[in-house]
Amino acid sequence: MYRANNPPRKYEEHAYVLDFNPRGKSNTVRGREGVIVTAIGEDRLTLLEILGVENSTFDVGEKIYIGKEGRTKVMSVLGKMEYEKISSSAQTELSAVVENIVTTNEEKFVEYLNNARPLTPRIHALELIPGIGKTYMKTMLEEREKQKFASYEDLQERVGFKEPIKHITERIIDEITGESRMNLFVKR
Repeated sequence: MYRANNPPRKYEEHAYVLDFNPRGKSNTVRGREGVIVTAIGEDRLTLLEILGVENSTFDVGEKIYIGKEGRTKVMSVLGKMEYEKISSSAQTELSAVVENIVTTNEEKFVEYLNNARPLTPRIHALELIPGIGKTYMKTMLEEREKQKFASYEDLQERVGFKEPIKHITERIIDEITGESRMNLFVKR
């Protein structure tokens, strides 16, 4: 039965490969072996362990389909992973893959910047993004009142905030590694 107060659970449609082991053992499902892929979900930015179809190969950074219907290279999503549990090569690749996600999904992240709200009376969500202090935040809020930001470039030109992709990526990495107490982007 569908109840309005229980929204349907959101599942990832796509993930980006961080690492894969053609003959691996699962960290999340006991006794599961095979093509084990470590990936990061495109939308919720959670680290996932995925069981690949036997004999399939994956490239680091490759975008793979993990939705419910019509998977080709993926048998199943085994579960979520903690940063400490992923391989060191997956940890090494994380930053570049997240930066690619932030670049590719510009619309989503710009929309976030356009709609970010104060988290407490003293802290605004924007201030939690590295590089945005009180001054940039104030300018961003004033500028977005006049007109929403259309792109990273628009934000840079109107606010002077350099390299938004790099700073958002940095924030996401902090959330994934557990450096930050509050999450803006990563869904638990």
